[in-house]
Amino acid sequence: MPTFLTPDGTRLAYHLRGEGEPLAVLPGGPMRASAYLGDLGGLTAHRRLALLDLRGTGDSAVPADPATYRCDRMVEDVELWRAHMGLEHMDLLAHSAGAALAMLYAARRPHRIRRLVLITPNPSALGLRATPEDRLAAADLRKGEPWFADAFPAFRAWLAGEAGFDDVFLPFFHGRWDDTARAHTDAELTQTNEEAGERYFADGAFTPDETRAALAGLTAPVLVYAGELDGGPRPELARRAARAFPDAETTVQPGAAHYPWLDDPEHFRARVLAFLDGPAPAALPSAERAPRHRPHD
Repeated sequence: MPTFLTPDGTRLAYHLRGEGEPLAVLPGGPMRASAYLGDLGGLTAHRRLALLDLRGTGDSAVPADPATYRCDRMVEDVELWRAHMGLEHMDLLAHSAGAALAMLYAARRPHRIRRLVLITPNPSALGLRATPEDRLAAADLRKGEPWFADAFPAFRAWLAGEAGFDDVFLPFFHGRWDDTARAHTDAELTQTNEEAGERYFADGAFTPDETRAALAGLTAPVLVYAGELDGGPRPELARRAARAFPDAETTVQPGAAHYPWLDDPEHFRARVLAFLDGPAPAALPSAERAPRHRPHD
């Protein structure tokens, strides 16, 4: 398990799986250990995944200053990681809340991105968020499921702030509520740093106007990947997020929710590989062409 040290003395770990060209991967949660990503629907047969454990999660150390859990404070962790791996440019994939970090990194270091894949992304860095109405509309698509009658009222009460989180509505986050999905959710509690997750989206983490302005200069192609049944983001919100990038496409996986590689691994793998193996930008910018003024994300 390779590690590297950040300037504040926090040792971060990442995990290498598979063979092929490197694909850097940022987990979501927020602040869930990268173990939950598994082999990303079999991508390890085609790419060498480098999965970062964000500070305070998985095999990475807990920082001395918990304020460094804030999303924007970890952008330089990603840059140090890239340099440690010896990649001048990288293909970067991020899931859910990790996509907010990836967007901030792409805004600050656009010259380092070759391709960017955002899986069911949280678009907070762009000033966009899934609303309770979005989530309820997506949940209503599941009314034919045998668990719906018990799950929907509890989900609605939680979104309204009238009740706490209830495991009964976990099926809404999965396109298929089967043994694989159950095992995935059972592992979440031990894989997540809840204190860090609460700080991840703290006030000051995002300056959407500056981030959007910086992303206008991103030359890398971007894939925004949504699940048909996901409420955060719904496909239309994913399309709105994609408009922040000069060269972006949106894809929607049928029957999938927030973890599309679990719902249909073959479909997920084929679509992501088609993007990653597609034409690269005509000319990748060099480090010497890095922006002189970075946005304060």
